[in-house]
Amino acid sequence: MRLRKIYQFKKLIFIFAIALVVSSCEQNTNKESALDQSENSKEYLQYVNPLMGTDSDFSLSNGNTYPAIATPWGMNFWTPMTSKMGDGWTYKYDEKTIRGIKQTHQPSPWINDYAAFSLMAVTGDLKYKEGERASHFSHKAETVKPDYYSVYLADYDVVAEVAPTERAAHFRFTFPETDEAYIMLDAFFKGSMVKILPEQRKIIGYCRNNSGGVPENFHNYFVAEFDKDFELTNTWGDDWKLEENTTENKGDHVGAIIGFKTKRGEAVHVKVASSFISPEQAQLNLDREIGNKSFKEIRSEATKAWEKELGRIEVSTQNIDHLRTFYSCLYRVLLFPRKFYEFDANEQVVHYSPYNGQVLPGYMFTDNGFWDTFRAVFPFFNMMYPELNSNIMEGLANTYKESGWLPEWASPGHRDCMIGSNSAPIIADAHLTGVTGFDKDLLLEAVIKNATTSEGRPVNSVGRAGVDYYNELGYVPYDVGINENAARTLEYAYADFTIAQMAKSLGDDKLAETYYKKSLNYKKLFDPTTNLMRGKNKDGQFQKPFNPLKWGDAFTEGNSLHYTWSVFHDVQGLMDLMGGDKEFVGMLDGVFNMPPEYDDSYYGFTIHEIREMQIMNMGNYAHGNQPIQHMIYLYNYAKQPWKTQSKVREVLTKLYTPAPDGYCGDEDNGQTSAWYVFSALGFYPVAPATNQYVIGSPLFSEAKLHLQNGNTFTITADGNGKDNPFIQSASLNSQSFNKTWIATETIQKGGNLHFEMTAEPNKNWAVSDDSLPYSLTNHID
Repeated sequence: MRLRKIYQFKKLIFIFAIALVVSSCEQNTNKESALDQSENSKEYLQYVNPLMGTDSDFSLSNGNTYPAIATPWGMNFWTPMTSKMGDGWTYKYDEKTIRGIKQTHQPSPWINDYAAFSLMAVTGDLKYKEGERASHFSHKAETVKPDYYSVYLADYDVVAEVAPTERAAHFRFTFPETDEAYIMLDAFFKGSMVKILPEQRKIIGYCRNNSGGVPENFHNYFVAEFDKDFELTNTWGDDWKLEENTTENKGDHVGAIIGFKTKRGEAVHVKVASSFISPEQAQLNLDREIGNKSFKEIRSEATKAWEKELGRIEVSTQNIDHLRTFYSCLYRVLLFPRKFYEFDANEQVVHYSPYNGQVLPGYMFTDNGFWDTFRAVFPFFNMMYPELNSNIMEGLANTYKESGWLPEWASPGHRDCMIGSNSAPIIADAHLTGVTGFDKDLLLEAVIKNATTSEGRPVNSVGRAGVDYYNELGYVPYDVGINENAARTLEYAYADFTIAQMAKSLGDDKLAETYYKKSLNYKKLFDPTTNLMRGKNKDGQFQKPFNPLKWGDAFTEGNSLHYTWSVFHDVQGLMDLMGGDKEFVGMLDGVFNMPPEYDDSYYGFTIHEIREMQIMNMGNYAHGNQPIQHMIYLYNYAKQPWKTQSKVREVLTKLYTPAPDGYCGDEDNGQTSAWYVFSALGFYPVAPATNQYVIGSPLFSEAKLHLQNGNTFTITADGNGKDNPFIQSASLNSQSFNKTWIATETIQKGGNLHFEMTAEPNKNWAVSDDSLPYSLTNHID
């Protein structure tokens, strides 16, 4: 009997042991499954720092950014204000107080804001003037994400939070116990109106502030809905005159104040939306985008929107700072141009035209300077977001129909800023890389008008300043009262090349031939005695005296050493003018090897772009501004790609960090960020409209591009690391790859580009004639 019990006991132990093993295996399997799931559902927002670039001021730009709390390309952004109303530097990282959280549409501090208004909460004695109501805050009690902002307003013991949608936002103010709790809506200066509707728990009104580029009937209509009854209603009028127990005010600068009692920890919710079309449309935007959704639901939707877009590019590295820098830059690329359209009651796309003041069907986008963004932002859209860019192209067509001209700097309408004719490369590159769904013939007509018509330009930056001189002489003269003339000539010549490319693609060979010839006009400014571009007088003589270090004057925010390389489409032609590849490389090297000397006499003071070049210890290379950002890649054209690889890696790791001082100059609507995103992937669009990316030095061990057509293009780099910037060899889809460029079409097909990276340059890789990127000179019959 005892033996039987022992046997049964041993049997039970055995069964229990088996059960433990099975259970353990199941738990391990579940853990592995959970791990796989975790790895497959990566969170990218954790790497984004919207404060990157906010440690800036007029004298030195580390980005000149503000934290944009928004959805990708949203119509409205939100941002905390540390500076006074109207200050383009609205959020300065080192300032200590916040005046409110405002709806903003500002693309840069230099262009400034429009259609802005703000919300602010205070407790205790009523303080509503912006300087007096400002509350101390700490970055340690501040949470800043693209999808969410929170800050502790220390002077009032209030936590203010906001979560965005495209045209609306959900605020949450958490109060202490008090009989004196207030929320105020500041409708800002330059024309505003507020109306409090206590029975509906609403504030409605409009603001009209702008910095130019608007028709006479411009308004931003807003509606704010609260979830708590009002116990007090005040407004203020012009000159901050408080009008107690009122519900309506109108003037140059007015605002609304509502008050109530709160318990400690009580949250008051405010749902806010706006419209450029009408008060009714503002309410429709609010009902459609927020409705009865909770704060948590709105934030969750914003989170999903960002994770979707950021997750289109997956990069892998052991360096957490590189991840943070990459996704912070990618966030910036996905902000502008902003959607300037709305959906009417029938769900049709409509927009208020900032050009003629009418409400019209179709898409409209704004807040973009093409002088910056033609270089890399729009090529990035063509690579990753062709559907979006199709809508943007339709918006350009609408701008042309509504104003008679293409935009060059829009905010929200035509603004007189910067130079060039850079709508042409944007349009041509979209067409040539396969973007469809827009009127190509109409836009070709528009770029031809830019290139031929001098009359009727709404502002000097639209069309081509000096176009008659350019078409007669082949350049814009130095001595005819048109500033930055050499820079204009070089940019017009490149624009002409892109027009030729588009015309040829559309079958108009005669037009293409005309503009290919015009694109060689860059040669007219080349001085063989200095191997540099120079301003030239109307009589054909070069301008004197000539100082290649002089910023401005004949050039735009740069000097001759920077603009000489602005021959994007014909680097071989420029090289031939210099006397060959050795001379060309010597000139490139010279820019980096010389001291950061400069002549700022044209401006009368040292502009911030000059200072940013001076302090970076890269000679006269000025990566903080756009004209020279492609220059590093030009070593590829001269059969010395290892120098491109080395210098690209240096800029990636030295001039960018995921910190408030993380840029080396103005970020500029995503362009300086797009340089980083492209270059970190391993290539860059030196010459949009040639359908090529030029190879640099990939930063990551792996990067996956999830393309809009459903394909995936993967870049891998074995042996990559801090000390291994050089390409030893490469393969494309397992076949040997020996070129310093890759076709845009190749990436769209999906596949794998693989690099072997080393610490020492391979001077035999990709140095044959067949390895060189496109130059027009090599394709002239």
